[in-house]
Amino acid sequence: MTSFNRRDFLRGGAAAVALATEISRLQANPLGLPIGLQLYTVRVQLAKDFKGTLAQVAAVGYQEVEITPFYHQKPAELKQTIEAAGLKAPSGHCGAEQLTGDVGAVIASFREAGLQYMVCSFPASRPGKAQPTFAVGGTPHEPSFDADDYKWLANLFNQTGAKCQQAGIRFAYHAHNLDFKVFDDQTALDQLMHDTDPKAVQLELDCYWAARAGKDPVDYMKRYAGRIPLLHIKDMKPGLKPTTNVIEGGDHDFIEVGRGTIDWKRIFAAAPQAGVKHYFVEQDTCDGPPIESARISYEYLKNLQV
Repeated sequence: MTSFNRRDFLRGGAAAVALATEISRLQANPLGLPIGLQLYTVRVQLAKDFKGTLAQVAAVGYQEVEITPFYHQKPAELKQTIEAAGLKAPSGHCGAEQLTGDVGAVIASFREAGLQYMVCSFPASRPGKAQPTFAVGGTPHEPSFDADDYKWLANLFNQTGAKCQQAGIRFAYHAHNLDFKVFDDQTALDQLMHDTDPKAVQLELDCYWAARAGKDPVDYMKRYAGRIPLLHIKDMKPGLKPTTNVIEGGDHDFIEVGRGTIDWKRIFAAAPQAGVKHYFVEQDTCDGPPIESARISYEYLKNLQV
């Protein structure tokens, strides 16, 4: 019989505790997916030191990033720079105006950058109508879109989504609070989702912007189950009234994940049915250093149990 003394017992007990702690840590990360960061959060820092900022993002613990522009780099160069930092970039943003030109070239650049999703980040007005402006005489101005704009966008998105499919990537739309304005008894977003092909057009649901409009993100995750492969995780400061005005809703009302009013356990519990494959922390404006805000959000999510 093998001897087993007190020292062996204690050593084995310590190993068991360490294993249990590691298992708990892995299970705590919501969905078991890599925690990502939308790089818009650290856009100012990226402009000053792109490689150094990516290194800081990776040092926090983030494994994935979502890009907004290409940061004045060629697609292949951007891909190499991100990978050199130990990160992966499954998705990136583009503007609706980019979809009205040589969209084939845009899609090709996304593929060359190694991106799996091309996400339209903001709507545009239909041809023949003046494009929205965000400032009039230096004063922030709410852009104006109507039901016909969203009908035109639906057609544009269907065409773009089909071309993306042919190229081997997916197309999605990122919604803001202004997309929850009501036209003809339904929100613009509902109209857009109804008028687009589910196989060609998916949704990147931004939990903050949905909540800012007075909507329940979980309701939309259930409503469009299977069409939401991407989530934006950003929190909302307490005491805010709902608004579909994007200027008003974006006025320093963001806060680190876990410190605001959004119920993240409900959202992550609903995420598998929604079809979520990637999620990204984003904080448009931060009261302190953005990388510290990103760190606080990461630590909360890393330890969140659902």
